[in-house]
Amino acid sequence: MLRSMTGFGAGRATVGAEEISVELKSVNHKFCEVKPRLPRELAAFESEVVRTIKDRLARGAVDVTVRRQAVAQAAAVPTVDVALAREYQRAFTELAHALGRRDEVPLEHIASQPGVIRVEERGVNAEDALEALQAALGQALDALVQMRETEGRAIAQDLSARVETISRGVREIEALAPQAVEEYRQRLSEKVAELAREVTVDPLRLVQEVAFYAERTDVAEEMTRLHSHLEQLRALLRTDEPAGRRMDFLVQELHREINTTGAKSQHAGIAARVVELKAEIERMREQVQNVE
Repeated sequence: MLRSMTGFGAGRATVGAEEISVELKSVNHKFCEVKPRLPRELAAFESEVVRTIKDRLARGAVDVTVRRQAVAQAAAVPTVDVALAREYQRAFTELAHALGRRDEVPLEHIASQPGVIRVEERGVNAEDALEALQAALGQALDALVQMRETEGRAIAQDLSARVETISRGVREIEALAPQAVEEYRQRLSEKVAELAREVTVDPLRLVQEVAFYAERTDVAEEMTRLHSHLEQLRALLRTDEPAGRRMDFLVQELHREINTTGAKSQHAGIAARVVELKAEIERMREQVQNVE
């Protein structure tokens, strides 16, 4: 089954106090390029994200957005520097003795001193976060692949129809090729007869000229290769393996062979079909650019 390279997928998972959401967006690319954006506290998992995506996708530029939030917990927590608080208490007590006072130092007074109580970002539970990330990424990849497969089926139908259109055109050219030689023989005979009038023309010489023309305009090899390329394209349309690069190569070969056919032939009917097939192959080339 063909797959497109464009798609979108999202997933969300919660493990313990860690909730992770993942969004994937993919577009056409010659290779598989993953561009992850993770929160700073999850940066250590970037290589895991890239590896997982490349295990599932063969081609495409994939933008990855990962978001994290703690479940039912404050995003920040107060932290007490007990050692610093003791030092403040010792300093206040020493100051009180020096001034001859016996006042107790209020706790809130010590707590209000700089650095005693700090508000810090809640730390990540690495094990829970990784498990949630893997689950959310798996969901997002499943959705992305499904979308790419759906679009791939539509592309396959379009390409299949174009392959058959090109195949019919190639068969028509094959049928016209012998006619082109016969028409040339007739034109040559008529021209020679008109110019020669009463002069006797060597029939063998006429046959040789027609043979030279037939050899010069013979497109049998091109037709054989065209049929072979089309059959390979049909096989790739049925495969479950990534086929975009091979299809792109075969379409280039189709274009090359049909160009050669057009250059060789001087028959108006063949020339018209060559123009039609070149347009059809170009449309096929544009579609193939979307295939994984």
